Amino acid sequence: MKVLVTGGAGFIGSHTVDRLLAMGHEVRILDNLQQPVHLKGKPDYVPNEAEFVYGDVRDKATLTYALDGVDVVYHFAAYQDYLPDFSTYFQVNSVSTALLYEIIVEKKLPVQKVIVAASQAVLGEGLYKSPAFGEMIPDIRLESQLRNGDWEHHCPQTGEVMPYLPTPEERINPQNQYALSKHAEEQIAIHLGRRYGIPSVAMRYSIVQGPRQSFYNAYSGAMRIFSLHLYFRKSPTIYEDGQQIRDYININDVVDANIRVLEDERASYQVFNVGGGKPYTVSEFYQIMQNEVGREQPAILENYYRYGDTRHIFSDISKLKALDWAPKRPIEQSIRDYWDYLNQQSDIDDILDFAEKTMKNLNVVRRAER
Repeated sequence: MKVLVTGGAGFIGSHTVDRLLAMGHEVRILDNLQQPVHLKGKPDYVPNEAEFVYGDVRDKATLTYALDGVDVVYHFAAYQDYLPDFSTYFQVNSVSTALLYEIIVEKKLPVQKVIVAASQAVLGEGLYKSPAFGEMIPDIRLESQLRNGDWEHHCPQTGEVMPYLPTPEERINPQNQYALSKHAEEQIAIHLGRRYGIPSVAMRYSIVQGPRQSFYNAYSGAMRIFSLHLYFRKSPTIYEDGQQIRDYININDVVDANIRVLEDERASYQVFNVGGGKPYTVSEFYQIMQNEVGREQPAILENYYRYGDTRHIFSDISKLKALDWAPKRPIEQSIRDYWDYLNQQSDIDDILDFAEKTMKNLNVVRRAER
């Protein structure tokens, strides 16, 4: 088949491109090499075997050209950051998806399947167990609570700390601009796809880890931050108390899932959580990373926090596992692969400084008063 991968020079996109080529498919990449993700231009890992189209998914003429002769679309082009330019999230993530379907319908293109990249962020704070109300998704933790160093979600009636639960696809509560735009994207794909007979799938990725994850994207998270600090032998700051639960998945398991939903007709018009299947606290993750790379550096735990972060989030992946998929690579492999990739770079002296300045400029990191 001929496959278009928007955002194909990015992290998830490029690995999916490699697998598609290895399977014998013809691949076209559409990417605008957005900064700061691609701060130094087109990556060397973009294969010559794939046709590369430089352009923006929001431009109708460019997207129309990219769709010519295509059988399948992986729509991975996205905007993610902590910046308050709210409209950009919807223009890139939501409007481009609507434009994609607009062109397919308008031109009567014989596209056989569209697979879009959603996000675990759509789940919001995730599912919790309240002693008074049973299962519930709480609202975002307020600044007044975090400022006092109270990190947990409490039952609205009893005040007890509520334990988290694995969150299935139907329990959604997007809270920030990125999550809202991603929820809109998946709704566009599923409902317009069904309306016009275009088999479509939305993939809600958890925290994906592995080589090619941008060093310069402030959204990239714990793997990038911890690796860079250990590389430069500096102590990283762990937010809150380090006991927040996160859900990590290896990039190759994600690619397996991307191929599975392409090939399985049962996936059509469905939304799937794509997670690692095992919860870790942030502190646990950092300890495992120190063990794997053979370096020890004490973390800074001094009541810093990022306003808007979820306390715990863990995706229920049973729906995707019913399609004969399961995560196979352990978190240790993700760490080793990323560490090897970091050590292959020749120009990383500026990365940590860039990342720290970016976070300070965004004013997203704050400190509890007690």
